[in-house]
Amino acid sequence: MSLNIVALMGRLVANPELKQTQSGIAVTSFRIACDRSYCKQGEERQTDWIDCTAWRSNAEFICKYFGKGQLIAVQGELQTRNYTDRDGNKRKATEVVVSQAHFAESKKESNNSTYQKPKGQPDISADDTGDFEEIPDDGDLPF
Repeated sequence: MSLNIVALMGRLVANPELKQTQSGIAVTSFRIACDRSYCKQGEERQTDWIDCTAWRSNAEFICKYFGKGQLIAVQGELQTRNYTDRDGNKRKATEVVVSQAHFAESKKESNNSTYQKPKGQPDISADDTGDFEEIPDDGDLPF
């Protein structure tokens, strides 16, 4: 028995495009940019570019609701395959076959738009403290 589970969160490098196989099955291939969690002091954070493929309803969902630059969370399996390129060179591809895709940021953040308060809601500023009173911190935690 083996375990093959991948969970990633990153930004779409380009708009995903929905394609169909010859038998009519929906598929999309896309790449996400995932920043590495560790960064040496004084160096820029490195980014990994991960190839992903989604099939059927997952492909349709991703192509309908996600676009370039949007943060996406995917779960799936890591797969490798061998192929021969146009020049006759043997190649190996590694990709995540997506079984689930999730929104990883609010629509507001993904559109870079400003917040629109719902009608009928009062205007509240960051300086508005209402009936709250600040309690001085004496350093003694109650738990």
